[in-house]
Amino acid sequence: MAGRRPRRARIGDAVVVLGVAGGLALAGVSGCGRSGAADGDGDGGTAAGEVAAAVREAADALVDAGSSKARTSMELATGGTRVTIRGEGVYDYRKRIGRLKVLLPQDPSGAPVSRSVTELLAPGALFMKNRGAGVPADKWVRVDTGTLSDGNLVTGGATDPFTAAELLRGARSATFVGRTELAGAGVRHYRGTSDLREAARVASDGDKRSLGAAARGFATAEVPFDVYLDDEGRIRKVRHRFSFVNGEREQPVAVASTTLLYDFGAPVDVRLPEAGDIYEGRTTAEE
Repeated sequence: MAGRRPRRARIGDAVVVLGVAGGLALAGVSGCGRSGAADGDGDGGTAAGEVAAAVREAADALVDAGSSKARTSMELATGGTRVTIRGEGVYDYRKRIGRLKVLLPQDPSGAPVSRSVTELLAPGALFMKNRGAGVPADKWVRVDTGTLSDGNLVTGGATDPFTAAELLRGARSATFVGRTELAGAGVRHYRGTSDLREAARVASDGDKRSLGAAARGFATAEVPFDVYLDDEGRIRKVRHRFSFVNGEREQPVAVASTTLLYDFGAPVDVRLPEAGDIYEGRTTAEE
């Protein structure tokens, strides 16, 4: 079931990619550890290297932190129309599992949609409940993220928080923009471009296949980013800008995915579905 190609539907002039089996939409670092992120102007020499290293090691800092709460936002833009999908939940960076409640965007008439979809995130898999399209309300749909042309960076309507961090491992260069404050925490703002192919090469086993699929399926393997790291080197906010080819338009769809992380150390109680709880039939999207 996970190997079928996604279907597509329109929201106004926007093309929304509904993923296989029901994705929501396309819609301090050098020798002293990660006790603090590197400063610098990014203009060559040691400073530039330390800045890029701070960004590349941000995923490791999250593993050190253990867990956090997360808020996500994914904005699609095409044909002059914008669609935003929001999510909120928790994530365990050591077990690589998390739970998000993702709110569907407005319907084509502009009326708000109250239905939310529960997503469970795990290495190589996405589980969705209350997905609709003929799936029983008490069943989960499972998607093999390695089969998706975007590696589930976009399909689920939210980027897996740890995958978003691992994408930064492919940072070829980064510039220190400046210090600021985010949700009461002092942070350092970095801007740069990550290479999906490099990120896939050095990612943990759970993300290699998904990031590799994204490197092949995106319009370009280069992903611009802005990331805000606290004094422990942990991500407080990261924004990636993807260029996704949906197959229906000559121009790629522009996608901006933002992840906010906070309340580090928060308890995470996520249990993946048993085999009997996973829906094995066809969805109406596939018929």
